[in-house]
Amino acid sequence: MATDDRTASPLELPDAAAAPDGARPAQKAVTIGAVCKALVQEFPDISISKIRYLEDQKLLAPRRTQGGYRLYTQADVQRLRTILRLQRDEFLPLRVIRQELAGGRAEREAVASQAGTTAEARTPRRAATVIWRDPGAVYTLEEVVEETGADARLVAELVEYGVIRGQNRSGRAYFDETEREIVRAVAELARYGVGGRNLRVFRSSADREAQLLQSILAPALRSRNPERRKEAIETLENLASVTTHLKHLLLINDLRKIAT
Repeated sequence: MATDDRTASPLELPDAAAAPDGARPAQKAVTIGAVCKALVQEFPDISISKIRYLEDQKLLAPRRTQGGYRLYTQADVQRLRTILRLQRDEFLPLRVIRQELAGGRAEREAVASQAGTTAEARTPRRAATVIWRDPGAVYTLEEVVEETGADARLVAELVEYGVIRGQNRSGRAYFDETEREIVRAVAELARYGVGGRNLRVFRSSADREAQLLQSILAPALRSRNPERRKEAIETLENLASVTTHLKHLLLINDLRKIAT
């Protein structure tokens, strides 16, 4: 008989930050419902289906009971926190998040949490990883709609207004992972009545910023010296991170004026 994670009795989630100095936090396993309840204050849009989706993408691997329940340890929960923060704060696509996790990002953040510091104190904020020749996986319109929950008409509107561009292969539209994540973000905005035509300002702003950064680094990016190009790409990522954070701060500043 199939079991439903939603019906499992929620357990209190152990808090790593609350462990006394020098003591290891309890590794009590909790259900997916308890994890969702424990993280909802920090991540209001978290849901059981979203956690399951991350598991489907091989980013999480909770153990299962014989009855089929997912059980999450403190390490699993810290890994989930890291994934959600990278999505929310650094806007990283899942492919890049997977690389961050493979590099020990979740473990470093756990150590920082116990030490009372923040991840930003040790890990530079990045907007995205710049990939020049490998755009990663591509997805059909149907796959994008299924994975993001967006309406197909919204995706078509985003293409029409140049928010995403996609690529045509044998008469069929395909989108890369970054464009898929853009659709996911816009689908959230669509719940508040924001459509593709309203997002042209974001596209125009991104184009202007890209042109500015290109003008700064164009000679190095065109260099035939592999080392110089590598340094230029790293600089480009750092500059993109700084501009992203600056836009965030300016937006917060303006929103505070609106709210007062």
